[in-house]
Amino acid sequence: MAKVTFKSALHQDKSTYAVAGSHKQTILQMAKENHVPIDFGCENGECGTCLVEVTTLDKTRPMGGPLNPRETAVLKEMGKISQTQIDQMLVDDIPPSPWRLACQMILRDEDILVEYPSE
Repeated sequence: MAKVTFKSALHQDKSTYAVAGSHKQTILQMAKENHVPIDFGCENGECGTCLVEVTTLDKTRPMGGPLNPRETAVLKEMGKISQTQIDQMLVDDIPPSPWRLACQMILRDEDILVEYPSE
């Protein structure tokens, strides 16, 4: 079971546990279920409003799944990843940077810290 800790400068940190093995729940879905105020817009991975910084807390190799095409395009447009990082992601099969869209990142069986803007 993965422990997910949400952190923002304006809110108290909140930790919760993802259902083990589901691999269907996104960070945004978990945040909504636990009343964590991550801002979002389209929920399709097209607007970039739900940008978060994800850090693995496991001491093993990160497990976060690679970016999907929509997430890749938005993060590249926002300047959060480069084409070189995208190309390397295809080789390594792990995300190229800590930046993710909460509506697109599927939770895996690893403990993570999710930092979101506090506006």
